[in-house]
Amino acid sequence: QVQLVESGGGSVQAGGSLRLSCAASGLTFSEYGMGWFRQAPGKERDFVAAIRWSGSTTYYADSVKGRFTISRDNANNTVYLQMNMLKPEDSAVYYCAADGKRYRIYWPRNYEYAYWGQGTQVTVSS
Repeated sequence: QVQLVESGGGSVQAGGSLRLSCAASGLTFSEYGMGWFRQAPGKERDFVAAIRWSGSTTYYADSVKGRFTISRDNANNTVYLQMNMLKPEDSAVYYCAADGKRYRIYWPRNYEYAYWGQGTQVTVSS
């Protein structure tokens, strides 16, 4: 059974930083691409960042490019999201997700993420 557990959320002032972690179990972590998504109240869940199974390539939403960094530690089955220069509009519940296919050669579409964590709240005050 695949489990993804996020941590590291909290409240921070605009301009501050947070690092989210997502610990994975129940899958061979190094074989799957991972992603981060977020959902603000009343809005759809949006893509934030993704990383290849190898960690060699990353991809970001335009809204976070240059401020957020996704990384992974395959030895410890963990994916991270370092968030810098946070803005109030970054406030949301953040979810990590695992691709449903091993060694996918293209960036997965949102619906191709098969496993999801429970989310962690990030609140940025102005």
